[in-house]
Amino acid sequence: MTLGTALRFDELEVGAVIAKTELTVTRSDLVRYAGASGDFNPIHYDDVVAAGEGLPGVLCQGMLTAALALQSLTERLGDPTVVVSYETRFTRPVVVDPMHGAVLSVSAKVGHLDEAERTARIDITVSVDDRRVLGKTQVRLAFSS
Repeated sequence: MTLGTALRFDELEVGAVIAKTELTVTRSDLVRYAGASGDFNPIHYDDVVAAGEGLPGVLCQGMLTAALALQSLTERLGDPTVVVSYETRFTRPVVVDPMHGAVLSVSAKVGHLDEAERTARIDITVSVDDRRVLGKTQVRLAFSS
């Protein structure tokens, strides 16, 4: 596979890891995402409110976690228009440390290929400190050629 060019269906192989990265999410990222999304729930930026809700700290927005996971794959694909569906389950909150942030480990692996339909299912694993934070994260890709 060549980086910088669009990934082709015939380059995929079941079990192959096609994207792998680590991303640091900071408190500043949470504030920027809140402004872009309109999600101003204070558990995403205020330690006192988060503690008052019984949380272990300020939490990353679930949709931001999901978006970052998908972005890791689409950057590798080279052509995001091949993504036809995306699903995930939020299984564990991502606590964002005020000084160090939170490091998301993202890995995207080919889970299934359909030669006749020229589609692929990509299984994404997202973890923080070796603990999965998203479950059953799957992307369906459809290739035209």
